[in-house]
Amino acid sequence: MRHLKIMAQAGNSGCVAVQSLHRAHAPVTWRPSDYDLQRADGSSRIVLSGSENGTRIKELFQRSPLRIMFPRTVAGTVEEAVLVNTAGGIAGGDRLECDVTALSNASIAVTSQAAERVYRALDAPARIATRLKVFKAAKLAWLPQETILFNWARLSRMTEIDISDGAELMAIELLVLGRAAHGEEITGGYIADSWRVKKDGRLIWADSFRATDQTFPHLHRKALLSDCKAFGTLVYFGSHLDARLEFLRDIAPSRACYCSMTSMSGLIIARFAAKTSFELRLALRGFLQQLGGELGGHPFRVPKMWSC
Repeated sequence: MRHLKIMAQAGNSGCVAVQSLHRAHAPVTWRPSDYDLQRADGSSRIVLSGSENGTRIKELFQRSPLRIMFPRTVAGTVEEAVLVNTAGGIAGGDRLECDVTALSNASIAVTSQAAERVYRALDAPARIATRLKVFKAAKLAWLPQETILFNWARLSRMTEIDISDGAELMAIELLVLGRAAHGEEITGGYIADSWRVKKDGRLIWADSFRATDQTFPHLHRKALLSDCKAFGTLVYFGSHLDARLEFLRDIAPSRACYCSMTSMSGLIIARFAAKTSFELRLALRGFLQQLGGELGGHPFRVPKMWSC
């Protein structure tokens, strides 16, 4: 009744009544969310097939902010595909999907234009889905540059691979915690980085890395990442697995980073870790140069974009 009395006293002015009503109720708290802001929903898909004149593009689809570029070669054939994120980075709530299919006799290396950056999020993780399919007698190298997470970034990434008997595949994913040039330390955020590998439709390997607000303060422990801020995983599927595993173990000590590898379920799994992204990239360049020679070169070699 009090606000009615105030309205009667105020005459024709309704401002006092509105102010009184506002005071009579508890203030409404509003917390911003990533979903309240404009967010990216990008998608790209490429299907490649082999021909007498080399690898050819059979299907291509792209939705902003993702783009697929093909650097020119002397022979005019497709040797390398470059993914470009025109948004200039990834924010919380973004959704990006990339599908690459290599049909019989196709040979392609897929990389990214630059290191990807995942910015600080409010509450929602950015979601990245990568799906790779490699058919018999096809070769695919998935070699994107590193993904750099800013402090309080939130990322959920899934890499799904489907391979067929007689195919050959190498896939790498790299993560960097913080911007070294800024002296940034990751004190909170969220990471869920998962792999699923299937052979002829049957799951043969699954792996997940997960870190939360409660985890980051402990990652410096020796049992976890120690003093390493950059780390990654390499997956290889192909022939002569035992011989190539021994070759990788022979060259591993010459790399200026921590690395180890094993074989399981017809795959070679290698892990890499270094104090900085520069050290990790330098080590991987040398690693790929030697491994590429062992595997016969294209597409298993250092991508040209890694030198730009």
